Amino acid sequence: MPLYLRTIAMLTFLAFTGAAIALEAHPGNTCPALDASNAAQRERLMDYVCFHAADPDDPVHKAVAPSELPEDMDWQAAQGHDLVFSHTDSVYWVHLHLVNNDSRQGFWYLKLNYPLLDDVTFWQTDARQTRTLTTGDQHPFHSRGIDYRYFLLPVTLEAGETQRVTLRIRSSGALNVPLSLETPDKVVAESNHLTLTHGLFYGALLVFAVFNLLLFFSSGTVYYFYNAFYMGTMGLFLFAMGGFANQYFWPDSTGFANTSIPLLIALCALAMTAFGRSFLEISPGTLSSATLRVQAWASAALLFTTFLLPYNQSILLNTTLALTIITSLFLIGVLRWRQGYAPALWYVVAWSVMLVGALIYALAAFGYLTDFLAREFFMLTAIGAQVVLLNYAMVQRWRLLNQKLLDVEHNARTELEVKVHERTAQLRNTMRELERANRKLATLSLNDALTGLHNRRHLDNILPELCAEARRTGQPLSLALIDADHFKRINDTWGHGFGDLCLQRIADILSRHVKRPRDVAIRFGGEEFALLLPGTDRDGARRVCQHILEDMRSTEIEAADGAGVIITLSAGVATMSPGQSEQELFQQADEALYGAKASGRDRVTTAGVETVQ
Repeated sequence: MPLYLRTIAMLTFLAFTGAAIALEAHPGNTCPALDASNAAQRERLMDYVCFHAADPDDPVHKAVAPSELPEDMDWQAAQGHDLVFSHTDSVYWVHLHLVNNDSRQGFWYLKLNYPLLDDVTFWQTDARQTRTLTTGDQHPFHSRGIDYRYFLLPVTLEAGETQRVTLRIRSSGALNVPLSLETPDKVVAESNHLTLTHGLFYGALLVFAVFNLLLFFSSGTVYYFYNAFYMGTMGLFLFAMGGFANQYFWPDSTGFANTSIPLLIALCALAMTAFGRSFLEISPGTLSSATLRVQAWASAALLFTTFLLPYNQSILLNTTLALTIITSLFLIGVLRWRQGYAPALWYVVAWSVMLVGALIYALAAFGYLTDFLAREFFMLTAIGAQVVLLNYAMVQRWRLLNQKLLDVEHNARTELEVKVHERTAQLRNTMRELERANRKLATLSLNDALTGLHNRRHLDNILPELCAEARRTGQPLSLALIDADHFKRINDTWGHGFGDLCLQRIADILSRHVKRPRDVAIRFGGEEFALLLPGTDRDGARRVCQHILEDMRSTEIEAADGAGVIITLSAGVATMSPGQSEQELFQQADEALYGAKASGRDRVTTAGVETVQ
């Protein structure tokens, strides 16, 4: 027989011998062997996997090693499906038969892509020995042997070598066993891809959370804090669900690994409620407000019961509450949108994405959907989209508030302008009234109330001006002082009322004869009057006074007893000389008046010339 035929026969004999030895240990095994060197078979790993679910009544439930399994144990073929189980107390045994049909040594990783398993034990059995690896969340993280969030089992097969891999899996929650057999290159490539994906996701989430915290500290707006709180708790929850928290935060806290999941769900529920209540501006006393208040208290209560209840109960309660809150926030957002609150539209869109993502992720986590890794990536995408939409909704809310502020400012400015215009109009009216009042007051202050003629104050004001004008222009200025004769006897005989009537008659006569615009008639004493005649010389002033005296002499005033009374007047006239002061002019006129009275009254006397009438 040729050498190469003898070699092939020997290798075939050794292969069958190894397979026989492997099958002899578990004669009940009917799972086909997987050629690890064949990439197509590795892609269809679940076609070569068998499993057995041992419930608490099954004797296999207490077995802790493959050697304790009965030889006739009923193994079920996975038939290409991922092993996914909802909450159960069963222990699951998984079997995989590997062979390397390549002519070279091969190295692979058996990868279990689900980090939340309490106890996972791997047995690798070949013709020489059995190697054991015991790990899981109930063990320190370093028990995995490889620093990776998922479970990795190194598999080394010599050319033609056969190996049996057995897993014992127990977990208090849902159980996912997504197995794959991958080359180191593929594991590294997928790890790098996931590292980039998770780095971008958690980095963006951290940036958004910090940014919202800064907005809260700078503006004091509380929903920025609630949004940062929500993003922080949600990020930490996904961090824990992805196995990162157990890897980096509490690698040695075996008890907290399970407790952290429902605890973070309750925190997320509380944060979602607080943020939704604040952002949607829920009015107190409404059904929405009462609903969110009850949900907030329920979330706070579940925070404490998480430490008291078993994991399988607390995870179910907290997840149910979280899904209820997400649904109620979605419905309340729709209600607020229909009520006309514009930012609620983007809030509803964001919460729609969150609702779908959370529901799919929960179904996968509870063992009702396969391919947990894909569901996890979908959840990350949903949360990322929700965070972006929520922040966009906050931008829209800020724009709405800013527009309201601008509208309020515009209305306030318009109202202020109207009020200023009204106040200005009122002020103008007041000023006009004040001006009229001032003019009236000036008239009252410069006019005699009884006769209507100007008074002594006006004489004191205008005489210096007229004197200065006369000195400047050289035009004549005459001053006539007129006094009623024997006026005291009239008051004593007929009373002061009749005396006032006589004074009014005198004023009327003076006003009739003082016709020129610049001529001024003044009552500056009881029965004393004055005439200021600018531009009038001594003769003209004397003629005016004579006409006044004649008019007065011919006027009869009827007294109360029916008697007719005739009053006479005396006048003194002075004309301003060059260099003369107003005091000297007044003194000359007064001396002339005194001369007229001394000469017999009812006459005009001119200063410097005595004229008797």
